[in-house]
Amino acid sequence: MIRVVVVDDEALIRSGLRMILEASGDISVVAEAGDGAEAVRVARSHRPHVVLLDVRMPVMDGLAATSRLMRLDPAPKVVILTTFDLDEYVHTALRHGAVGFLLKDTPPRDLAEAVRTVAAGNAMLAPGVTRRLIAAFAAREPDGRELASRRLAALTARELQVARQVAAGHSNVGIGARLTMSEATVKAHISRALAKLSLANRVQLAMLVHDAGLDREPDRG
Repeated sequence: MIRVVVVDDEALIRSGLRMILEASGDISVVAEAGDGAEAVRVARSHRPHVVLLDVRMPVMDGLAATSRLMRLDPAPKVVILTTFDLDEYVHTALRHGAVGFLLKDTPPRDLAEAVRTVAAGNAMLAPGVTRRLIAAFAAREPDGRELASRRLAALTARELQVARQVAAGHSNVGIGARLTMSEATVKAHISRALAKLSLANRVQLAMLVHDAGLDREPDRG
């Protein structure tokens, strides 16, 4: 059973999310919270696999809460709940370790599947919407591209090729098919890339590739 904490300052939204998730049969909402500080407390107590976290809340917002949740042991998978066009701090939450985001109008079936996806250790990088999110909100430091390129220089050619596929939004299975390698080999390349770059997850890897200007759809292997 996948253990989930739902965090939103609106009780009606929390109730709706609970009903949708628990109707799936394999997901249990073990706690709710109305702000980021409460989210950290209940996550520490209930040790969820996944935290669905709103961005704009009183007391402590989702950005600060994400950073604190990542310090827990074990740290839960954090998924940001957003309206996309209003939550300008979502990219920072992703940089702090969140593994993805959901639009608040996500269809019920997709919501449950998204929770399963992150609980299994995968980030939510749909080719269309997530790439738009990364492109819209990624930091724009004047020398950001050069710094990102320098960091990526630590990767082998094959690791960089896989990283670009991650940034394009492809799953491990899809990357393997495009580059003619097994899923296990794809996972190994991603793990080595994350370790070399001191990154927490593939969302952060995708954002670094974006910052380096290498996020255009890469060629197949």
